[in-house]
Parts: sequence; C-alpha cells; structure tokens
Amino acid sequence: MLKKKIEDICNRQVEREGYSSNLYLAMASWAETSGFAGIAEWLYAQADEERGHMMKFIKYINERGGKAIIPAFKKPETEYTGVEDMFKQVLKHEEFITASINEIVELTLAEKDYNTNNFLQWFVTEQVEEESSVMTILDKLRLIGKHNMYQFDRDIMRLRTSASDEAETT
Repeated sequence: MLKKKIEDICNRQVEREGYSSNLYLAMASWAETSGFAGIAEWLYAQADEERGHMMKFIKYINERGGKAIIPAFKKPETEYTGVEDMFKQVLKHEEFITASINEIVELTLAEKDYNTNNFLQWFVTEQVEEESSVMTILDKLRLIGKHNMYQFDRDIMRLRTSASDEAETT
C-alpha cells in the first residue's frame, strides 16, 4: 500500500510526464511545419516515450493500492526561434524531470518505501540516457553550425536508433 505522501508525489510525476509528452509533440509539430522532418520524427518518438513513462507511473500507483489521477496538462509553447534553442529547452526540461525523479527517490528513502524506490531506479537510469542523448544532439548542432541543417535533420534518426540499440544491449 502506498503512503499518501508517495501517492501524491507520484501523481505529480504523472502530470510532469504527460506534460513532457505534450511538450515534445508541440516541438515535433513546429519542426515538421518548419521543414525538419527528421527532427520531428525524433521528437514524436520522444513524445511517445514520455507517454509511456506516464503510463508506468499510472499503473504503478494503481497496482500499489493508490489512485492515479489523470490531470489536465498546461499548454506547451508552440513557437521556437530555432533548432538549437529548442534542443536547449529540451535539455533544460530533462534536467527538471531528473530533479523531480530524484525528489521522489529522496522521499521514498525518508519514508522507507523500498518498493517504490526500486520502481524508480529504472527512471533514474532513463534520465541519465535522456540527458546524454540531448547533450549529444547539442554537441552536434554546435559542430555543424547553422548552415548544415539538412544533413543534421537527415541524420538525427540515426542518433536515436543507435541510442536505442545501445540501451537494448545493456
């Protein structure tokens, strides 16, 4: 049975993961309508992944005797000044999510809820991968500058594919 404090903070994470999905959908739509099909596909895949994270929290809360709350989500920004600035926002958001997961981990330790702490370890590892992936993209954007976006847009799916392949082998 989940303690009320743990249930509440996990429900807060449901909202944050759902917002993450919507944020990446908004970014994908902007990228797609700005001619960046590869970047859009990467972001659509991220949006699906974040929805999956939300679902993991929902199912966990319910399985542990709590009640998952499905919230309304704040409308994300829909306009971006450029690809690099957008990915800087992605990194900032992933750092926020990492801090949020770490806050839940801290509470589970304080409350001696080792089952939820164990559940969260997957998310701790996932956030390392998420931040690393976006930092790699930002590094590549800095290397190519503003004039080689066609090739970057074409190649970004390989970044995601190789990261996914690497995650499956570990």
